[in-house]
Amino acid sequence: MRQLYTYFRSSAAYRVRIALHLKGLPYEAVPVHLLRGGGEQHGEAFASRHPARLVPVLQEGPVALTQSLAIIEYLEEAHPAPPLLPHGVLERARVRAVALAIACDVHPLNNLRVLQYLESRLGVSAERRAEWSRHWIALGLLTVERMLAAGGAPGDFCHGESPTLADCVLVPQVLNALRARCSLESCPAVRRIYEHCTRLEPFRQAAPEAQPDAE
Repeated sequence: MRQLYTYFRSSAAYRVRIALHLKGLPYEAVPVHLLRGGGEQHGEAFASRHPARLVPVLQEGPVALTQSLAIIEYLEEAHPAPPLLPHGVLERARVRAVALAIACDVHPLNNLRVLQYLESRLGVSAERRAEWSRHWIALGLLTVERMLAAGGAPGDFCHGESPTLADCVLVPQVLNALRARCSLESCPAVRRIYEHCTRLEPFRQAAPEAQPDAE
């Protein structure tokens, strides 16, 4: 069986868990605690699976796949039904753009190792670190809100009436926003899509609190 090396609070791992559950693909969750003992991802047993020592890693037989969006694209190609990308090339580009606006422009600035560096090496206080997170999350989600509006009124999901790659990425980021106490008043579509998705069983099964390593 495929194995997913994951951490319950990792938004990147959360994306992949959502995709796996949406496609109905069984997997074994292998928890990697990113804080315990200085971070289990730095141990040799895990480091050999990912050069950057990050989660998630999807182990498919002898091959270790890394980078959450690349993993989801692999799942889409290997298991195309149900699809997480629309049929048309322009629609696919739009869905990828929404996903990348979060995965490339927002998430890296709030990644655990970045926040740890701000505090431990640059002396940024916990309060200022939280302010940093709120600023970049709020700016990024406002961008997504504008993207959704520019693409026409979205349905229940970021693109139409079925979940896509964009929703796999949006939901974990909105949860991070709520955890960081970001206001979502200026992002009604983002909030509505998040609330709709999190009522669905595949998203519920992938949620942090449903994971075997949840604390």
